[in-house]
Amino acid sequence: MSGRTQAGVCPERTCVGCRERAVKGELLRIVVIEDACVPDPRGTLPGRGAYVHPVPACLDQAVRRRAFPRAFRVPGPLDVKALRHHVEQAQGCRAVAPCRLTGNT
Repeated sequence: MSGRTQAGVCPERTCVGCRERAVKGELLRIVVIEDACVPDPRGTLPGRGAYVHPVPACLDQAVRRRAFPRAFRVPGPLDVKALRHHVEQAQGCRAVAPCRLTGNT
């Protein structure tokens, strides 16, 4: 026996906005493509990833703290228009239907 337990362990990541740890499935993965932060909801795009709660408050905090350039180890600011649009769309969907991952209604 290897000493490992058989319990299902959920991977955790840290939100670059609020700096809180959460289950990976509750966070939105972000990658950089040509100096722009791009949402990666399926988690399949290549490259270094950063995670943020898919809510405007965490996104705003990450932008204000300049967390994305630091997380991706790039100099200068990154464009977050596509990311902001994705988060705002996700918030609109949550207002209509409950999120099965976070339990928000």
